[in-house]
Amino acid sequence: MKLLDLLRFRIATLFHRSRMNAELEEELRSHIQHRADDLERSGLARSEAERRARIEFGGHVRYKEESREAAGGTLVESLLQDLRFAVRMLRKSRGFTIVAVATLAMAIGANAVVFGVLNALVLRPLNVPQAESLYGTEYGVDTGFQSYPNYVDLRDRNRSFDGLAAFTFAFVGLDTGDNPSRATGYATSGNYFDVLRVQPYLGRFFHSSDEHGSNSAPYFVLSYAYWHGRFQDDPRVVGRIVRLNKHPFTIIGVAPPEFRGTVMFVSPDFFVPIVNQEQLNGENLLDTRGTTHGIFETFGHLKPGVTPAQAVADLQAVGAYLEKTHPKEFAQKSFSLGHEGLSSFGRAMRAFITGLMLLAGLILLAACANLGSLFAARAADRSREVALRLALGASRARILRQLLTEAVLISLVGGIGGLFGSVVLLQRMSMWQPFPGAPIHLPVNPDIKIYAVALALALVSGLLFGIVPVRQVLRTDPYQIVKSGSTGRVGRRITLRELLLGVQIAICAVLITSSMVAVRGLTRSLHASYGFETRSAMLIFTNLAMAGYTADTVPAMQKRMIVALETIPGVEQVGLVNQYPPLIYSAGSRVNIFRDEAKDRSPSNIASMPYRFDVSPGYFEAANTLLLAGRPFSWHDDKNAPSLAVVNRDLAGKLFGSVTDAIGRYFALQDGTRVQIVGVVENGKYLSLTEDQQPAIFLASLQSPPSQLSCLMVRSHRDTQQLAAAIRSKLRELDAGLPVDVDTWNNMLVVVLFPARVATVSLGILGAMGAMISITGIFGLAAYSVSKRLKELGIRMALGAQRKEVLQAALGRPFKLLAFGSAAGLLLGILATRLLAFVVYQATPRDPIVLVGGVLAMSFLGVLATWIPAQRALSIDPLILLREE
Repeated sequence: MKLLDLLRFRIATLFHRSRMNAELEEELRSHIQHRADDLERSGLARSEAERRARIEFGGHVRYKEESREAAGGTLVESLLQDLRFAVRMLRKSRGFTIVAVATLAMAIGANAVVFGVLNALVLRPLNVPQAESLYGTEYGVDTGFQSYPNYVDLRDRNRSFDGLAAFTFAFVGLDTGDNPSRATGYATSGNYFDVLRVQPYLGRFFHSSDEHGSNSAPYFVLSYAYWHGRFQDDPRVVGRIVRLNKHPFTIIGVAPPEFRGTVMFVSPDFFVPIVNQEQLNGENLLDTRGTTHGIFETFGHLKPGVTPAQAVADLQAVGAYLEKTHPKEFAQKSFSLGHEGLSSFGRAMRAFITGLMLLAGLILLAACANLGSLFAARAADRSREVALRLALGASRARILRQLLTEAVLISLVGGIGGLFGSVVLLQRMSMWQPFPGAPIHLPVNPDIKIYAVALALALVSGLLFGIVPVRQVLRTDPYQIVKSGSTGRVGRRITLRELLLGVQIAICAVLITSSMVAVRGLTRSLHASYGFETRSAMLIFTNLAMAGYTADTVPAMQKRMIVALETIPGVEQVGLVNQYPPLIYSAGSRVNIFRDEAKDRSPSNIASMPYRFDVSPGYFEAANTLLLAGRPFSWHDDKNAPSLAVVNRDLAGKLFGSVTDAIGRYFALQDGTRVQIVGVVENGKYLSLTEDQQPAIFLASLQSPPSQLSCLMVRSHRDTQQLAAAIRSKLRELDAGLPVDVDTWNNMLVVVLFPARVATVSLGILGAMGAMISITGIFGLAAYSVSKRLKELGIRMALGAQRKEVLQAALGRPFKLLAFGSAAGLLLGILATRLLAFVVYQATPRDPIVLVGGVLAMSFLGVLATWIPAQRALSIDPLILLREE
């Protein structure tokens, strides 16, 4: 009952404030009147009795405040008073407010953006039912590439998954009858939608029961976004026949709008059965076990009670069986599991985002430390105000609450600004297309989690830097300050705030050094030698399957294209590589090779795992790859000739000791084919700019399985636009329906340079944020040092101290922190760039421009940050200061 009575009383005081105030005023007045009546009866006049009664009663207002606090009726009112006072004080100090809000907005915004990416790609599960039990398989050291027969065995022999589905990517020419275009989608197993447990938005999905062998299921399912954009939400599209690479397919359904495929950042246009892949890319890989191009990834729901570790052991057992049963076509690799949606890229993505989260968190902590320094300097400037309020009866708790109100108000405004900026940036990122023509979609649309994180960061930040002046207020002696002014002095001991500032300066130096190294490395990588020459080279990508060519007609058409392009004026060399050339997308696939004398083709006898490229005659000349020994391929190296290869210097040295000893020697492929080495070329970069030197073999395209997707390479010094127009015209003369993409080799390096560019931009942005926060931190410490030593500096100047000595006394400590923090940061930056070299090609700290630039940048930041405090120290008038103090 007491609790209920108390609650009723508190509510009454909150909503009936005027009545309570009137009753309280009447009660206090009655006390004074009763005492005045007693004094009047003792012989005093009425006016004198009332005066004496008021004196004896004491502070009327103080008793009213104490009574309100006892009744609990002043909490909301006092909070509103604190808020109004905080707004007035912050409006009075606009410069401080703008700096503090901008600092927090940058720090909170950076954390919100990084968390938004983390939430979208890592924390948020795939938008399908029971996503928590859905796992994708990771196969080997690369992504999950494997063959379709291997997938079938994994699906049928495992005991851990409640169904195992598979998919790979499909690039097709789509003809709806009016406007042919290109589209990118998934070629999936028949049980793809059944395993995912999703339902169609329109029509139906295909199932395993629809598959009856190769090219038996010509069905086409549209994604919701593609149906909305290409077919304008037309429900009559179901049942319509369209042509994919000139083969008829029937649209049977539309996927739901929330389903965007099984790779988080790749949004397909369509889904087709993988058994029809021969019609999609001209190759029938359903029965080819030795390939790694059949399946991109497999996935499924774990059965109830099965752990990921048990599932991995089960997959390893199936892999051991396949290795024993098919030794020439299957090399056992390790299996692992990851949640579907990012499994093939999970490790790299998580490592990158974790690094960004760490840096963004350090930026926020540094911002809080710097704002703590600014608040301490501000509290020192307001020491007389605080002392007067204490002398007039204000409690220290009330003053601290007032300071915390200012801090939280700043943090909330900064958090709102940072959240607004992060939402705008995340929305831009969701529409970003990093690679032209690729269906890349970053699902980073802001949600309630981002708002909650931004609010939490704002409140925590406000409390963190708001509690810095607590000790200063608690130790304030109002008598000494009112009598003598601010007597604080800066001691020799390093405070926690100064230590945090030194660490932050070091972080800033690390970021600045790393960003400079990244920029220099990226600049070098654009003009480096990769073992081939990308300048003055055009790449022409053609997919003959889209034009209706079969595997039997591909080689002849490829030769016709090469011969036709050689007739263009100004063309120096023309070559061709199946699939993609080095450093373009997923260039090259690794193959197992064995020494010629090895009879056992088991994994223990693998001599090397080089990248394989199938190239035409003229390729090395068109790529400007240096031939070190032997000869290149000719048009006589066809299927009627012995199997031949050209290898790079690295492989020649590993297998045969030297370049010259490799000529004429043999090695064997996984299927037992003996291949003779006829040439050795210079080493190069094949998949990544930052990879260690890798072995590579080049096989004659005329002796290799035909590939519908090929890349023609044209070397010429003609104007690129004129040359591209001439190339398109010449190929249209051969086949008007042949799809052609023409671009320079340098422009096509956008994918391989993407990690380096992202790292460079990210480090540059974080470095700029660190620099701005360092300016506020050094400024805060310098301003605090000057504020606490105004009296001392005035005395020094009165005694004849020179300007240099005054500056040294006032700003010596901030400059020492800047020097030590910058030195530590530059050293750490040099060490950190070793890790950066894994992302940015030719990133090296042993660059005089980087070292000098880092020193100059930190020096400039120091001068910029201490300019205003230095001017304040030099403008001190000792006569005015000593008279006031």
